Amino acid sequence: MKTSIVNKVLTSKAGTAALILRVPVGLILAAHGAQKLFGWFGGNGLAGTAQWLSSIGMEPGLLMAILAGGAEFFGGLALVLGLLTRPAALVAAFTMLVAIFSVHISNGLFADNGGYEYALVLMVALIALVIQGGGSFSMDKALSEKFDRV
Repeated sequence: MKTSIVNKVLTSKAGTAALILRVPVGLILAAHGAQKLFGWFGGNGLAGTAQWLSSIGMEPGLLMAILAGGAEFFGGLALVLGLLTRPAALVAAFTMLVAIFSVHISNGLFADNGGYEYALVLMVALIALVIQGGGSFSMDKALSEKFDRV
């Protein structure tokens, strides 16, 4: 069935531009998620992230840390591969929206003051990926071609 929901999620008419957007955004998200989950790249790890999230009222802190870190790390890896690009980008965009309103909004726009500009740029890039999909150089494209044959 060529119009299945799975095929709609996987199919993309985007070309190389999706790859150019997906890979750096995915790597950045994966690195931020690795900070939260594993303490890599100078991050606080799961326990430290959970404690910080609890301190700003995001309870339960451990669950919030797992959700935020998981969305960033695994979503970022999925974007790099172009695997389930639309769902991964949607979950990550929602994570950025939560970050904007729970952490950054009170600091104004500019990132040098802890503002929301960086999270906003990531969110907009992610929304573009939700709309256009993984593009011609993605695992989504390969999977959609297999579903077309079924």
